Amino acid sequence: MSGAKFKAVLAASQADARRCYPLMKQLRPHLASEDEFAQRWKRQTADGYKLLMLMDGDQPVALGGYRVQENLVYGRFLYVDDLVSDASTRSSGLGSQLMNCLKAETKAQGCEKLVLDTALSNSLGQRFYFRNGLLATAMRFNVAV
Repeated sequence: MSGAKFKAVLAASQADARRCYPLMKQLRPHLASEDEFAQRWKRQTADGYKLLMLMDGDQPVALGGYRVQENLVYGRFLYVDDLVSDASTRSSGLGSQLMNCLKAETKAQGCEKLVLDTALSNSLGQRFYFRNGLLATAMRFNVAV
């Protein structure tokens, strides 16, 4: 699989989103069902969320969920909500291919920055991000209310 190129396409229907559920569940294990995921995808899509799929035939093997946002810190930027490749294919180059697609989309959308968050405990993810040219520039704080 190393060096292979996969077709990048946007999920355009709930059927597409449903095909992504097993892969997204690897990243978001709290998702209770395919139905819940499809409904969340539909709501988020209405707010500008897009789900980029790297396809091996008709099977998604890596996913990048993103939206274009604007704030006073970055201006217009592409925010990556979700980034996952199938556990069985990790370290095969899929993640880097997906990241390159997201960087290209960042430029195509007129954005100067690609931004994402990751857990402080996600050291493997952080290594991947550093290898792909991303730098740690902030910490995010939150509180449940």
